[in-house]
Amino acid sequence: MPSEESKLTMYPMDYEEFRWALGDTATVDLLRMFLEKMKPLGDAAHRKLMRDFRLYMLVGGMPQAVSKYLETNNMAEVDIVKREILSLYEDDLMKLDESGKSSAIFKAVPSQLSKGISRYQVTTVLPNYAPSKVYETIYELADSMTVNVVFHSDDPKVGLALTKDTSRYKLFLGDTGLFVTQVFMDKDVTDNVIYEKLLSDKLSTNLGYVYENMVSQIFRASGYELFYHTIKKDDGKSYYEVDFLLSKSNKLLPIEVKSSGYKSHTSLDKFCEKFSDRIGKKYLVYTKDLKKEGDILYIPIYMAMFI
Repeated sequence: MPSEESKLTMYPMDYEEFRWALGDTATVDLLRMFLEKMKPLGDAAHRKLMRDFRLYMLVGGMPQAVSKYLETNNMAEVDIVKREILSLYEDDLMKLDESGKSSAIFKAVPSQLSKGISRYQVTTVLPNYAPSKVYETIYELADSMTVNVVFHSDDPKVGLALTKDTSRYKLFLGDTGLFVTQVFMDKDVTDNVIYEKLLSDKLSTNLGYVYENMVSQIFRASGYELFYHTIKKDDGKSYYEVDFLLSKSNKLLPIEVKSSGYKSHTSLDKFCEKFSDRIGKKYLVYTKDLKKEGDILYIPIYMAMFI
């Protein structure tokens, strides 16, 4: 799908490759060792590691963006490069689909996620198209690696692909750095003040979905197909939702992602109660230090690559 010109933008660096680009060859191995020993990093080390990881989230893994960061250490300059990449994506999408469906679906990813809804609502983006009518478009976007598709699993089992609902899915961008730029597309350039607040985790906007986007990117880089599951609540209107389901060996790994408020994990609890005989390890990916409480493993997001 992508033009020859934009193929270089298609494969984001994973976190280990990003650290290598910054001249750091030790951190990822150190994180793996701490996880294997189930040893917390401690407050000071954890704060630094989270700041380092948020830098990766903001710059992203696109080689051009990483090169510009290394050259300038200026996030506004990096943002210009990311906008150029997004513009190339737009050109490619319009060449692929002159009707504009692909482009509209792609551009609406942040707004769809910000609504906190349990699926991508195609009809709010393309009023004349039911989900079944854009099935091929969604797969083309996924194949291009511009988006990551997370399908709903209707009856979660180890063979998750056998139970996926192709009309019910969430979309995330393939690169979280591009996603951050897309979130702030209402500005001509995302300035350094906004990036610094994001880097310091001080921006008031609820950006929990940015962390979900990052986790989807990590899991896809690890080779996982992505699924999620919802359980209808007693009110018959809202749902408990497990953000990601992975299949490993002969068990399911349910994963809930929290950017805050991690002490409550009702969705994870409800899922594990309903499917107790199918569950392996239970994970809560969050922004605090490594710990285990009961049978839930609390993983800082910079360790999610090891799941």
